[in-house]
Amino acid sequence: MGSHHTGAAFFNLISDTNLGLGLYAITTGFVFLTNQYRNMKKYLLICLFTAMCMGLKAQNKDTVKLYNPAADAQADIKAAVKQAAIAHKNVLLQIGGNWCVWCLRFNNLVTTDPDLNRYMTDNYVVVHVNYSSENKNAAVLASLGYPQRFGFPVFVVLDDKGNRLHTQNSAYLEQGEGHSKARVMEFFKGWSPAAIDPKTYIKKG
Repeated sequence: MGSHHTGAAFFNLISDTNLGLGLYAITTGFVFLTNQYRNMKKYLLICLFTAMCMGLKAQNKDTVKLYNPAADAQADIKAAVKQAAIAHKNVLLQIGGNWCVWCLRFNNLVTTDPDLNRYMTDNYVVVHVNYSSENKNAAVLASLGYPQRFGFPVFVVLDDKGNRLHTQNSAYLEQGEGHSKARVMEFFKGWSPAAIDPKTYIKKG
């Protein structure tokens, strides 16, 4: 009789122990899943926030007001030529408009890339010439040989006397969703003051 009660008690103990372990496992699993859910939620929120920031950055890059329809382009070019003569530089006209995503992307590249920005500022005085429904600067573009025929952006290089040296179709500078650093640098170097100076090609000694 005592043995029977002992066996029953032992069985009940095992059952209670298994039940306790089961409940513990379920509780632990629930806590684990809850923590995982919270961590995943935090991770998703971080990813969402990062994506929003990147989107805003890209949007700002492509919507910056770079061109001024109200500007006097002829006066700006004249002032740039005068400045170029003093600094021994050429003039780089970036022709386009705030409506032109490719115009803004080009400007973003040459102003944020240290190598391109340094070379551009060392060798050129830059003027942004507006072309938009508000102001197409028809007379100015006519005097430059109608560069708009190449689309936008289009670049015109002037020497320090205001003479037009080159009109660059930007399509040849494109790469992917932007412009090639190597091609832009080649363009900059090819029409720098040194590149068109005869003294550069005279052998010394």
